[in-house]
Amino acid sequence: KVYIELFRNTPLLVQLFFLYFGFPKMGISISAEMCGIVGLALLGGSYMAEAFRSGLEAVEPIQMESALSLGMSHTQAIRYIILPQAIATSVPAFVANVIFLLKETSVFSAISLMDLMFTAKDLIGLYYKTTECLLLLVISYLIIILPVSILGSLLERRLHYAGFGN
Repeated sequence: KVYIELFRNTPLLVQLFFLYFGFPKMGISISAEMCGIVGLALLGGSYMAEAFRSGLEAVEPIQMESALSLGMSHTQAIRYIILPQAIATSVPAFVANVIFLLKETSVFSAISLMDLMFTAKDLIGLYYKTTECLLLLVISYLIIILPVSILGSLLERRLHYAGFGN
């Protein structure tokens, strides 16, 4: 619970600064790439855990009671009844979190990690073509995020029909 509250309620930029600049003060030196990976994993893990928790809470308790009354073990009820419903309910939140995390990579440039935003700032500095560079930045993010969004929608629709019918 503390992990989720800590990482959901602090900005990724602050977490990255702590990892990149704070850890070396404590004698732990990690590269900018590892800081980015760890920061994104901690932030993403906290959001994904909450999305999954809400999916589990969306399944009515009567589902477990019914499965147990039919003679299923607790493990079977979780595996075959509860988890499929929880995952189907959580898919929209999972997809939204993945998209959110992809967009959050734009703050990596603050710790000297080469990302799309860092490259755009470099190109603006070299060629003084702000509008063109920012337009290419937007197009680049669209190329990355739009397929994820479309695939997520298809997966959501498929799981929704599988779990709840038309």
